[in-house]
Amino acid sequence: MAWGTPSRERRVLKAGHSSIAVTLPKPWAEAMNLRPGDLVVFDQNDDGTLYLKPAPGPGVPGAPTPFLVQARAIETPGLLERLIVGAYRVGHDAIEVRTDLPLAPDRLEELVDTARGLLGVSVVAQEPNRVVLQNFIDPSKYGLPQLVQRTRMILVAFLEEMEEVVRRRGRSRRLSTLEEEANKVLALLVRQLFLSSRDWSLARRIGSPDPRQLLEWRVVVHALEELAELFGQALRSLNEDAPKMTAEAAAALGASLAEVKGQLKAVVDTVMHPSLDHACEVYQQGDRSAAIATVPESRLGRTRTASYLLRRSGTCLSLLAGVAIDRAVASGNELVLTELA
Repeated sequence: MAWGTPSRERRVLKAGHSSIAVTLPKPWAEAMNLRPGDLVVFDQNDDGTLYLKPAPGPGVPGAPTPFLVQARAIETPGLLERLIVGAYRVGHDAIEVRTDLPLAPDRLEELVDTARGLLGVSVVAQEPNRVVLQNFIDPSKYGLPQLVQRTRMILVAFLEEMEEVVRRRGRSRRLSTLEEEANKVLALLVRQLFLSSRDWSLARRIGSPDPRQLLEWRVVVHALEELAELFGQALRSLNEDAPKMTAEAAAALGASLAEVKGQLKAVVDTVMHPSLDHACEVYQQGDRSAAIATVPESRLGRTRTASYLLRRSGTCLSLLAGVAIDRAVASGNELVLTELA
């Protein structure tokens, strides 16, 4: 559905002796708080299309000022990391940390590790009482569908690593790598959504032609974030339990992992490529997803924690299946159900 539906066509009008004009859709003008006499700016693409947005107001600086974190001292572990990640996720390109007392070595290490864990961010200035981080990513180069598909690949890698751990009844060496990669992509996804909510031209360029779809994208990203957290916890649990599990427990958990992996692939593919038939099919499988890993406790042995986490992942998959239904219905006018009894 395009913004401004159903009135998508506008007649070109004569304005003055040599100029022509086109009226703007009222809902869009109201949403942008535009009034007669306000300025708008155009961006022209190579294919001739134009993107329109309100001009910056008077006094708006050409380059945004850095997001400033200023304190006498930062001593709480994890606080600095969360502040930097939060500033990145909401769209700040420059982040400056200032303290009255010099940053302790462990806080500096935390800061550098945080920058390393964010796509496109580097430390560009470092002093005892001041550190500046800069983001160099062009948001228009990272489409929402591509980032979601990349996240799906990482989540599948989590499940395949769990399958390998269960098969070998050993320990994973990829846990930290997978978690770091998932955090990078998901942080960029959230950042893209925040930036798109403020720049509808960007939203269209990265895969959300209707700005109202951004809320739908946020639901998708939230579910993916939850899945990444659950899979990380499950793999961490298996690292402790797998070496001691029985063959029966390994077989039961292996079957559950295969079920989750198949459902994950199907649901995300349907969300990205809306189809009424496929959306109804994956939604029907929601009951199976919710029942994932419902193996008798006596057969699970030490894998109870991992099995519980996989059951919780079924809730996230059901949520994504509901989004797939919404997207499929929004793209069509008629739904015919056949052989769904």
